[in-house]
Amino acid sequence: MTPAINSAKHAGIAFQLHEYEHEAAAHSYGLEAAEKLGVAAPQVFKTLVVKLDDKHLAVGIVPVNCQLGLKQIAKAAGAKKATMAEPAEVERTTGYVLGGVSPLGQKRRLATFIDNSAASFANIYVSAGRRGLEIELA
Repeated sequence: MTPAINSAKHAGIAFQLHEYEHEAAAHSYGLEAAEKLGVAAPQVFKTLVVKLDDKHLAVGIVPVNCQLGLKQIAKAAGAKKATMAEPAEVERTTGYVLGGVSPLGQKRRLATFIDNSAASFANIYVSAGRRGLEIELA
């Protein structure tokens, strides 16, 4: 059980787990998940952590085949600029390893922004808190 799974259960969120064999040599964790699960890449979302105005952290959730727009997330958060957070800070703040960062069950509550494209799907997939494990959310 990961904190993400526990969080979904506790919140009463309908979900389904999907496990696959993660390959250490995979170039993109998200694209690997989409391929191994047989799901279209736009329906699988990655969870990224940014630093806003060099002060606060926030989460951006975008399809695995897209890049997070730093200007867009800064604007949405009411900040002047956003940069990608350092890997060590991401792991320390979320409690997850890179490639397994879930938007659910993070150590600290962070402002979270999700790409509008998520609304076009009945279900989306995000990391369930470790590499090789995705959680499908309705």
